[in-house]
Amino acid sequence: MSAPKLKIRKGDKVRVLSGKDKGKEGEVMSVDPAAGKVIVEGVNVAKRHQKPTRAMQQGGIIDKAMPIHISNVTLIDSTGRSTRVGYRIGADGTKARIARSNGGDL
Repeated sequence: MSAPKLKIRKGDKVRVLSGKDKGKEGEVMSVDPAAGKVIVEGVNVAKRHQKPTRAMQQGGIIDKAMPIHISNVTLIDSTGRSTRVGYRIGADGTKARIARSNGGDL
């Protein structure tokens, strides 16, 4: 079974709708379409113990952003309001994402 098509992409600005970080905003750092999860900068941060490795000489306790379900975030448009994603097909056949709240490009 193929992964579902998600309307939120890496680099989008989103707001968290539920959970311990409700109301926080951040940029999407990565998207996992198969699991339906996103990692948002500064949201759902957990402490993890890290062993020393060649890449990271010093071990210790690090802060790591953990994934949250995509249904718990909403996209923010250029005006700072929550919006849904729509698509517009241009005259030359190009497909562009638009904000449903104001019709502007994302």
